[in-house]
Amino acid sequence: MTLTQLEYLVAIADQGHFGRAAEQCAVTQPSLSMQIQKLEDELEVQLLDRKKQPTQPTEIGALIVMQARQILQSCEKLKAIVDERKNELAGEIRLGVIPTIAPYLVPLFLTNFLEQYRDIRLKISEQTTESILEKLKNGQLDIGLMATPFHDDLLKEYPLFYEELLVYVSPDNALFKKKYALTSELDVNELWLLEEGHCLRSQIEHLCQLRRKTADFQQIEYKAGSLETLKKMVNTSGGMTILPELATHDFTEDQLELVRYFEAPVPVREVGLVTNKNYLKEKIVAALSDEIRKVVPAKMLLANERSVVSV
Repeated sequence: MTLTQLEYLVAIADQGHFGRAAEQCAVTQPSLSMQIQKLEDELEVQLLDRKKQPTQPTEIGALIVMQARQILQSCEKLKAIVDERKNELAGEIRLGVIPTIAPYLVPLFLTNFLEQYRDIRLKISEQTTESILEKLKNGQLDIGLMATPFHDDLLKEYPLFYEELLVYVSPDNALFKKKYALTSELDVNELWLLEEGHCLRSQIEHLCQLRRKTADFQQIEYKAGSLETLKKMVNTSGGMTILPELATHDFTEDQLELVRYFEAPVPVREVGLVTNKNYLKEKIVAALSDEIRKVVPAKMLLANERSVVSV
């Protein structure tokens, strides 16, 4: 049994396909298949159900995959210990970013970070909060850039900044005529929301206590997948939505006229980096934190007189 065989097994479990797993591991499919067959022969069990599409671990295979993840994570820890002792900021970093942060923040810090740390290979993927948390815990991601806090004993959190939540409202809406918004005045029937699975949606539900309200009859229920869709729905169909502050930084003057701020205490979402509690490359986390803090407005670095909305 080899670490390579375990790596291949985990890749197949994640990808559900021998070809994609081989591509992920940068080997040919016949080579990957041969190593998996050798592993099954050594253990004298079938680890994968090849008849199912996508390919899935057998019952005992799922237990072996779980143990293989732990073994591979332990090997990564050994490498991380050496890197930390050598004071090296190097290696592959798998970063998961939620979609309501990625397009507005990643372009601001990415180029400088890569120029500053040329030995780091950064692999970035946009994923929902639920997906990032799961992959941080099972070792498929190293760091998450997302809304916090979670208060999860299996994770470590590194708060970065506090981003105001703003109302983007149609000129036809009554709120447009007001200077400030009150959460109690937001009408659930006029509020465009992201689909389930986005933490911003759950934060808005906490903020506006939407779960406690019974909505009137609605002719359409639209659960969007991006903030850009929400903005366009307000522009074309009326109503309102709630946006994080960074999503408005490239607004035109006309768009800014549609933005309304909340009365104090201003609701904010805390944005931070999250890792598995056993993740050892803290110097890389610190370096990434520093580069991100450099590009956000100074006022966002403090939560003074603002109310952090629960995730």
